[in-house]
Amino acid sequence: MESLSSSHEYSLRQANASDAATIRQIISRVHINPTGLTWQRFILAVDRQGGIIGCGQLKPHSDGSIELASIAVLPDWRGMGVARTIIEHLLEQHPGRLYLTCRAELGPLYQKFGFQVVNRAEMPPYFKRLSQLVNLLPRLGHKPDNMLVMRKN
Repeated sequence: MESLSSSHEYSLRQANASDAATIRQIISRVHINPTGLTWQRFILAVDRQGGIIGCGQLKPHSDGSIELASIAVLPDWRGMGVARTIIEHLLEQHPGRLYLTCRAELGPLYQKFGFQVVNRAEMPPYFKRLSQLVNLLPRLGHKPDNMLVMRKN
């Protein structure tokens, strides 16, 4: 399998069909949005033995917006630049306008890549619906994380 990018400890590669279950497991393990996990869109970070240690995708929405999504790195690999490498690769793939959602505490990380918080009036329909849903959670007795919608032009 051809490596897209590499360091001494890990490399990036395009996902294949046999990676689908592992992608779902990683997304579940790090507690992020489990919808829209189409393996064909994923870039994977793999260790020297070929084990998947992180992932990310560019997810298109029916309103025409594209989301930098599913950025996940296994806990033992955090702080080693894996997420940064995945994000940089995906940004190179799509230099146009991108959106993302994240927990508020991750906002500063994404600002380093040029993302800025978007107010509700500037959100595409998909993100307005998602934001509205998250705002309903406290009324249903759930305590949601503060979610940000961010955009990179």
